[in-house]
Amino acid sequence: MTTARGPLLLGVRHHGPGSARAVRAALDAGAPRVVLIEGPPEADPLLALAADRAMRPPVALLAHAVDDPGRAVFWPLAAFSPEWVALRWALDHGVPARFIDLPAAHSLAAGPAPDGPGDDGGPDPLAALAAAAGHDSPETWWEDAVEHRGPGTGSGGPFAPFDAVAEAMSALREEYGDGGSARDRVREAHMRLQLRSARKEFAEHGDAAVAVVCGAWHVPALRERTTLAADRALLKGLPKVRTDITWVPWTHRRLARRSGYGAGIDAPGWYGHLFDAPDRPVERWLTKVAGLLREEDHPVSPAHVIEAVRLAEALAALRGRPLAGLAETMDAVRAVLCEGSDVPVGLIKERLVVGDVLGEVPDTAPAVPLQRDLTRLQRSLRLKPQAGERELDLDLRKEGDAAKSALLHRLRLLGVGWGEPAEGRTGTGTFREGWRLRWEPELAVRVAEAGVWGTTVLAAATARAESLARSAVTLAEVTALAESCLPAALPDALPVVMRALADRAALDTDVGRLARALPALARAARYGDVRTGTGAKTGSGTGTAALAEVAAGLAERVCVGLPPACAGLDADGAAEMRGHLDRAHTAIGLLTGGQDRAGEAAGLRGRWEGVLHRLAERDTVSGGIRGRAVRLLLDDGRLDRDRAAVLMGLALSPGVPPPEAAAWMEGFLGGAPGGGLILVHDERLLGLVDAWLTGVAPGAFTDVLPLLRRTFSAYEPGVRRALGERVRRGPGGAGGPAGHGPGAPGFGPGLDEGRADAVMPLLTLILDRTHDLAEVTG
Repeated sequence: MTTARGPLLLGVRHHGPGSARAVRAALDAGAPRVVLIEGPPEADPLLALAADRAMRPPVALLAHAVDDPGRAVFWPLAAFSPEWVALRWALDHGVPARFIDLPAAHSLAAGPAPDGPGDDGGPDPLAALAAAAGHDSPETWWEDAVEHRGPGTGSGGPFAPFDAVAEAMSALREEYGDGGSARDRVREAHMRLQLRSARKEFAEHGDAAVAVVCGAWHVPALRERTTLAADRALLKGLPKVRTDITWVPWTHRRLARRSGYGAGIDAPGWYGHLFDAPDRPVERWLTKVAGLLREEDHPVSPAHVIEAVRLAEALAALRGRPLAGLAETMDAVRAVLCEGSDVPVGLIKERLVVGDVLGEVPDTAPAVPLQRDLTRLQRSLRLKPQAGERELDLDLRKEGDAAKSALLHRLRLLGVGWGEPAEGRTGTGTFREGWRLRWEPELAVRVAEAGVWGTTVLAAATARAESLARSAVTLAEVTALAESCLPAALPDALPVVMRALADRAALDTDVGRLARALPALARAARYGDVRTGTGAKTGSGTGTAALAEVAAGLAERVCVGLPPACAGLDADGAAEMRGHLDRAHTAIGLLTGGQDRAGEAAGLRGRWEGVLHRLAERDTVSGGIRGRAVRLLLDDGRLDRDRAAVLMGLALSPGVPPPEAAAWMEGFLGGAPGGGLILVHDERLLGLVDAWLTGVAPGAFTDVLPLLRRTFSAYEPGVRRALGERVRRGPGGAGGPAGHGPGAPGFGPGLDEGRADAVMPLLTLILDRTHDLAEVTG
């Protein structure tokens, strides 16, 4: 047995529940006086925390370089990890536990290994052993050989599995050489040194007083007879960096990836179940699956569970397996509980096979000051980190929700992507804000990195914003930063950002860049107060008012520079400039809407209206830009329909090349809100378009067809049907030029005053409520 030949060398598979049970049984039988575990020795002072009631796996040891927190590495441990079981056994029995792997100070200095520091080097031992046993799946072979067999199964007692594994690893290393890289040889040399030291320290109790729990691949190397000098020579001159180490929460989802202890298991939830339910695991698993399906309103009865158990056992027998594994149980689940559908199977894999378990660490664990402040804020705001993705809807009128929003925005500014704004759920300029939250273990590294900016989230985000403002090169970078500072509630950073913004805006002469930067400034200036829940004023007088001044100055420069920039453009340049035109129009609408300085707002609106008129009527401007300018003026009520019809008639006249006319139509009809409805309700414009289309020569029509198809295919089906119906009826079919005759569906010959009067009470009620809400919200 292992005990007769020296120390207890317990070779395991990282994150293997069968290995974990076998380790516990071997330690109970061997009763060692010290337990040595594969892991970073710097963590020895933190091992006692594993006994804390607040410590709940999965957790991980996080080591990072003090001078470069981004250089970090994890050693994850689950409840079913043999290393965690060995550590808890030692703490429960009052036996010292020590980590014996290469120190993290050396590992970080040398750079990360391909799959993390705990990865077993050389060939894949499971694949080699599975092939030798006639299995084509290493996972299936390991489950049959180890995971599905209880500790002490067969002859030889609790130590026999480790003897067999060690013998197999020795054969593999003889076949493939030492199989490892230079890093593996260095790690194993350090392990041997630590083993020698422990054997010497506990020599009076015999070699069996020392137990070693490590990856099975390393067991032959620890048995190898080498000299002390040879091992020390391998470790001599290794690079080293200052390192901090702590415990951090881990997740089952992250455990499924290949990193740290590199098992890269695909089913941590299933492995956790095998560890917690060694007796009748199939029945218990399928009962758990049935419970999940019932929670999701999927009809599952006890009879379904019984039949699924029978099918899983029959499949295992047909496949020559000692016990139904995950493959057999999931096949039975799909066939019996899910009726062949993969949709509920996907839910089961997400919730149970992998799982969204998030571990916890006690408050006494070491942490950088920024992490402690973040933890304090999370508790005070009742914003607990969770492994699974969840939706968070905030009402920014509430103080608590506004504080949550500010925290999430500050963390994004620091590069800690705990929350992402939910697309379509955050209403610009409203009191609602939506987020999607998911806490990933790697965010602990991001927090450690961000610690260089300050000891609190507010101070760090402020310092980070100031640094970004000073180092920003382009105007767009500064405008995006300014837009981020207001919802993050960083009033102290705004003066620096505003100075940088003014400097970049004064130096930039490119109209396209100015137009791209303008919307972010307009949104921040228009909605900053509402979205932050504060006045956004600082002692130096900066805030949304100052932001509005810069934005207005930028808009004035766009008004001056846009007309000449639109002349002489090719098709691609015209399409890009049309986008700038849309953005500038929207931004100026925000800047001139609801301002206290009505005179200045009216002046800017008037100048922008003049720009659109010049663009609409200038022949040297591309048709797409002219058409869009006409549409913007028409939608804003700055151009009557008669004049719009005249301009359309000129643009679609026979003397205009068909591609240019098609571009005008795309600018007028494409991409605008309700683009096709204007043709539905204005038969004169529809007639002009129809007459132009029918007059295009066959050869030219094929050239303009892609552009026309792109324009009209964007319309909703109802709009396309209405247009087709109007074209089918032909001119005058609606009973008049306006299309409001008795032949037009939905229109009468005139105003029905009785029906209009019936609508007035409801319309008054709606408008009154809207007015009241406007007064409340300011």
